[in-house]
Amino acid sequence: MLTIYSDSHRLHHGHGELIFGELRPCFEKPVRADMILERVRAAALGEVRAPTDFGSAPLVRVHAPDYVQFLETAWDQWSQLGYQHDALPMSWPVHGLRNDRPPTHIEGKVGYYAFDAGAPITAGTWEATRQSANVALTAASALNSGARSAFALCRPPGHHAGKRWMGGYCYLNNAAIAAQYLRDAGAKRVAILDVDHHHGNGTQDIFYDRSDVLFVSIHADPLIDYPFFLGHADETGTGEGLGYNLNFPLPQGTTWSAYDAALQQALQRIQAYAPDALIVSLGVDTFEQDPHSKFKLAAGDFSTLGERISRLKLPTVFAMEGGYAVEELGVNAVNVLLGFEQA
Repeated sequence: MLTIYSDSHRLHHGHGELIFGELRPCFEKPVRADMILERVRAAALGEVRAPTDFGSAPLVRVHAPDYVQFLETAWDQWSQLGYQHDALPMSWPVHGLRNDRPPTHIEGKVGYYAFDAGAPITAGTWEATRQSANVALTAASALNSGARSAFALCRPPGHHAGKRWMGGYCYLNNAAIAAQYLRDAGAKRVAILDVDHHHGNGTQDIFYDRSDVLFVSIHADPLIDYPFFLGHADETGTGEGLGYNLNFPLPQGTTWSAYDAALQQALQRIQAYAPDALIVSLGVDTFEQDPHSKFKLAAGDFSTLGERISRLKLPTVFAMEGGYAVEELGVNAVNVLLGFEQA
């Protein structure tokens, strides 16, 4: 399997995130991609290739232009005020506050375009994020060149980024950008399967009113887990997209047997949809020892996950999402890919 990877991810290294009432070192850090790449090479998965630069046009196909411009200019505006620490929001336009007039001051902008305090902006965030999207786009372009599959080793991840908001370590939605690219290249229908522990609220936001991209997510119940405010089973799309959004929220302590039951239903829905291509938002934070997980998947379950996805026999891009710096991170991610390849 072809792997697309960029060293530019190292340019993004947030100093801290607000979690459990404290400013703590970020769980999402460069070593994550290093661990996965090391395992890709050790497992002889296949060629590792640098991304092609696709420019800004694919980004504004799924994200609002003002949001993309914000990401591109945020650090410059922040640092010009003399701030040297990460840009993090201090206020949000919640219920009862106006959200129709974006602030002109950068402190207000950071809150306007964020839904949490878990996406710090640093001097290198824009370049790393832009290249992460290029990684996904290059993987998608490989399908158009005849590849059966490709692994986009994206960092920062993307599935929490909506049309015009960041959060959850995510800035640009790599999976959504790749799906739209495939549509623009001629695919009539594209499916996105999100297997991250947390709901892909950004991906749902982008495609919720569309029928040409099916979004299916298996994740922790948002009543009790992040990101809390999307991901319920009754969210099935709106307008033209009604019936093309499918959520499988699962309880804390979910083991493989219950997860697999939801997976089988998800795959049946994708098969019935008959897409031309599949994007997998590959989060492996469902692992029983992951610091962000409340699921109980074992290392061997990830091979089975890959094998199950392979049964769809679809051209497939795997876009890396969550999974944090535990020893097994690289092994679990690559096990999914090997399971897919070897099926």
